[in-house]
Amino acid sequence: MIKTLTLTVSPSEAFSENALKEKVKEELGLTAKDELHVLLDRRSIDSRQRSIKINLTVKAFINEPLQEEQITFDYKDVSGTKPVYIIGAGPAGLFAALRCLELGLKPIIFERGKDVKERRRDLAAINKEHLVNPESNYCFGEGGAGTYSDGKLYTRSHKRGDVLKTLKTLVYHGADKTILVDAHPHIGTNKLPQLITAIRETILKFGGEVHFDSKLVDLLTDKNKLKAIRVISEGKEKEYTCDNLILATGHSAEDIYELLDKKNILLEAKPFAMGVRVEHPQELIDSVQYHCSLNDVKHAREFLPAASYSLVQQVNGRGVYSFCMCPGGIIAPCATGPESVVTNGWSPSKRNNPYANSGIVVGIDKLDWQKFSSKKQLAGLALQRELEKSAWLAGGKTQTAPAQRLKDFTEGKISKDLPDCSYQPGLASVDMKKVLGDMIGNSLKAGFIAFGNKMKGYLTNEALIVGVESRTSTPVRIPRDKETCQHLQIQGLFPCGEGAGYAGGIVSAAMDGERCAEAAKSYLSA
Repeated sequence: MIKTLTLTVSPSEAFSENALKEKVKEELGLTAKDELHVLLDRRSIDSRQRSIKINLTVKAFINEPLQEEQITFDYKDVSGTKPVYIIGAGPAGLFAALRCLELGLKPIIFERGKDVKERRRDLAAINKEHLVNPESNYCFGEGGAGTYSDGKLYTRSHKRGDVLKTLKTLVYHGADKTILVDAHPHIGTNKLPQLITAIRETILKFGGEVHFDSKLVDLLTDKNKLKAIRVISEGKEKEYTCDNLILATGHSAEDIYELLDKKNILLEAKPFAMGVRVEHPQELIDSVQYHCSLNDVKHAREFLPAASYSLVQQVNGRGVYSFCMCPGGIIAPCATGPESVVTNGWSPSKRNNPYANSGIVVGIDKLDWQKFSSKKQLAGLALQRELEKSAWLAGGKTQTAPAQRLKDFTEGKISKDLPDCSYQPGLASVDMKKVLGDMIGNSLKAGFIAFGNKMKGYLTNEALIVGVESRTSTPVRIPRDKETCQHLQIQGLFPCGEGAGYAGGIVSAAMDGERCAEAAKSYLSA
């Protein structure tokens, strides 16, 4: 007999296999003679009350063997089939390629950066030597920005595709099965590189191609139809005849927006958000969220993960909110070019670093980029660049980031010193309002004060703000038809993922990649 149960249990029962089994036996009224296997189906933490509870959905196999689903995919040998060209090996590009394998099409990926292993050297150079390789960094390279910035898999984009299939694909390629269970699944930066490598190996095994250090520099069209692309690889430019292209370049490929704008290919400015990274001691966040004193955090965390938070406040009609919260995490330097400082955050799989960081950002719209109106569709991009340069100048024209203690920021005081921080290139104590400008600075000040009232202990000088968080999403959209996913002007061009403005994270980007692969199949079959 198989029964599905919904349970509310203590953390010790939820995270102990034997204790959970005994709880299920008690719930079902089983005897010692009954054989029981328990399979977790769903798990979420409810920390709203002082007594923390875990909500579970489980399948109980009573007096019969455990039946676990075997995850398989129908990838086909596509060695001699019609090619689909893909720019970018982030989640959108990689999942587009995997979907091509299922559809019987040959994916050919061009990635401007390096493979995951080689990327590490360039990341080390940013952290230790303040050297930014514009083609290989935290944003560019195999796996995209998500590979070395966390691997959070929570999405609200359920209407856009099959979330469960996306998660199963990751499990198939090496992710832990708990991502199929947890309400807020997370892989961890330490585990993502092996997983990304496994996806590449699948693509190659079934006849696809992946080319690194290969940067798109031109699109060639004839009568609004895509005819060819030009790619620079190892210093040499090569032209590829192609009638289809999935453009999945990620949210930081500024040169692609400039290329399209130069060729009068339709773009749209879109709202986005910018702000700072905020870092607290993880123990402080744990004590607030798990309703215990700092002395009792260790006991509370015996069965619970590092605590996270989600905050939002309206300030004069403008949203101020937390973004990409990283418990037990690290703030990373994510600039992609010279004269800029950009921050992001990530966590290892165990989320066991001593700090908790989150982006706290302010909504940006067309009224904010009016001074760059001469840039037209790229006005938001110009505003983004201005803020990143402001941070670079304030930090001393290196990857040293400008920073300020949190309460000092709200009180307009320059911090005399700064607490220890996970940001490896180092910090400079500055007046962050001067870096951010009045609109973002004043909005953040009001937001932080409101957050301190909502979450007691949040507004403290034990925390600090680090600037700037400017790449929450792209400030430019590459418009496409809702049904065909093709660009509104160029037949055969499929803008895709975060870089095109149609996704906001690993899972939504992956699902959009699959959708664009299906659209390419329909286009090629017409």
